[in-house]
Amino acid sequence: MNATYDFSGWATRNDIRCSDGRTIRKDAFKDCDGKVVPLVWMHGHDAPENVLGHALLENRPEGVYAYGYFNDTERGQHAKESVRNRDIDHLSIYANGLRQKGGDVLHGEIKEVSLVLAGANPGAFIDVPSLSHSEDSDEFEATIYQFDNDILELYHAESEKEEEETEEKPAKEEKEMAEKTVKDVFDSLTEEQKNVVYFMIGQALEDAGKGGSDDDDDEVEHYGFYEGEDMKYNVFDRSMVDGGDYLSHADQETIIKDGKKEGSLRESVLAHAEDYGIDGVEWLFPEERELNNTPEFIKRDTDWVQVVMNGVHHTPFSRVKTRYADITEDEARARGYIKGRMKKEEVFSLLKRATTPTTVYKKQKLDRDDIVDITDFDVVAWIKGEMRMQLNEELARAYLIGDGRLSSDDDKISEDHIRPIVNDADLFTIKKAVVFEQDATDDEKAKAVIKAAVKARKDYKGSGNPTFFTTEDWLTNMLLLEDGIGHRMYKTETELATAMRVTKIVTVPVMEGFQLGEKNLIGIIVNLADYNVGADKGGAINMFEDFDIDYNQEKYLIETRCSGALVKPYSAIVLWEAAAPSSVDGGVQRSKTTYTEAEVPEGGNPKALGLYELNETTNKYVKTTDTSAVQDKTYYIRTSFNDD
Repeated sequence: MNATYDFSGWATRNDIRCSDGRTIRKDAFKDCDGKVVPLVWMHGHDAPENVLGHALLENRPEGVYAYGYFNDTERGQHAKESVRNRDIDHLSIYANGLRQKGGDVLHGEIKEVSLVLAGANPGAFIDVPSLSHSEDSDEFEATIYQFDNDILELYHAESEKEEEETEEKPAKEEKEMAEKTVKDVFDSLTEEQKNVVYFMIGQALEDAGKGGSDDDDDEVEHYGFYEGEDMKYNVFDRSMVDGGDYLSHADQETIIKDGKKEGSLRESVLAHAEDYGIDGVEWLFPEERELNNTPEFIKRDTDWVQVVMNGVHHTPFSRVKTRYADITEDEARARGYIKGRMKKEEVFSLLKRATTPTTVYKKQKLDRDDIVDITDFDVVAWIKGEMRMQLNEELARAYLIGDGRLSSDDDKISEDHIRPIVNDADLFTIKKAVVFEQDATDDEKAKAVIKAAVKARKDYKGSGNPTFFTTEDWLTNMLLLEDGIGHRMYKTETELATAMRVTKIVTVPVMEGFQLGEKNLIGIIVNLADYNVGADKGGAINMFEDFDIDYNQEKYLIETRCSGALVKPYSAIVLWEAAAPSSVDGGVQRSKTTYTEAEVPEGGNPKALGLYELNETTNKYVKTTDTSAVQDKTYYIRTSFNDD
């Protein structure tokens, strides 16, 4: 190091909170080690005469140390004598290319070192030739300056005496005639109050994310406040730019009035901010806050799912076989005896049906990086909850109406293993068509549904009182029924359920628009205790998880292996919507009944399955009496119905 330097001292010190709210961290300016920068007076950029010499920078663990060399100009020599006489003992830096995190300066490039009367960094002072420094007044001002490129700079300085009091006097007198500006109010604050304002503004800017910008154009100057023709304008005092704007009581009333009109004082302040003296005021508002720690699902109403899952009958085995003896035929009746005649044996048929299990699953995966990075809530528990919810809904849907997928779909839940109530064999499900006139009103349709439900109970053989599963539209239409004088016929769902001879009414969103063939589903009446869901040990609902080391992913699987079917004959009633008969050539053409070919499972009983066969003589479909499948014989299932 050349020993001919005129002075040395700390240009800036690490880990000391500056009066502008920033803290320069260790090695923030390490790239400037050995760099020579201009030495200027009070950061003066407007004239070359302000350059007093140059400074050699040295990066140290405590901060950046500077060796100063004065030039031979008149101002340079004058400054040299002032330093030697200890009239000036504070240094400051001008830097740009800043990278910050909050109020911490992590990196930057020093462009100049300046002699100042009072610096922003308490540790930046000249220690050679003297370690002492001036102890002028501790009062300082702070002004925030806003540039067109949104760079924010904070200038702090010691208060100076007004040297041009005589020249400014007419302007002050003119301003006193108007109401006070924001700056006037700010200047009237005590030093302690100003410090609080500085802290609040700095904190607000940090919260708004402005303090952590990586913009290479950010600049900071640590030096005392001085007045000059090139001084940037103050966002709190627009009069420094346009010479006369201020926030009057009338302006305040306008803002409040518009706030009432718009419903938000915040929006009104933002709308008038530039008109009344505050640019970028939105930076002072707090950040938005999350109302829910975990994201909410946008989903269908699933209250019905728990009703179904809790209502079905469960067995600890999945392969279920049911056998019945049909004693409804005349051959099974008791007979009278006439002396001398031969007694005849009773004849009845045995029916059986077997249902085997199938697997239903849901699979999901998450990148481990995402699991680690999401810290606001437990994303794994959230995903597992969604998987269980979706699996339960799919099972409940399969029990009632099937999964709705095509039979060719690889993801379809087999209806031979989980048998939907809606299209189960006639032995188990009573299918009732509700006939409507072509121009029937909603009230007429609702009354017809209620009557059909009550009349269908004649054939019902299920356990106890059943539940009516339907859609919101049908429930609404029935609840809105009125008598002849405009009174509601059913004030509550309980009253309607009593009229329909069911325990309760449950709405099922997935029934909306459901069709089988050409018929629209109205609802299902069933006691779910007659629907058996069987699962072997280990086949109940289980959650599995595994880590894929190749792709750094956590994988999750929830599955069950079970069977499902009605186990009691005539234990469900399905109500379908049917059009009224139409006249053709003076005669009556009834709603057409359609039949679809059915495959009889191995060992199955066509009669027990409620299948039909085609009578070639009459060319009509009749219920088959075959208790075992006949080779090369075609059986049919009825898929669309009339009201006979």
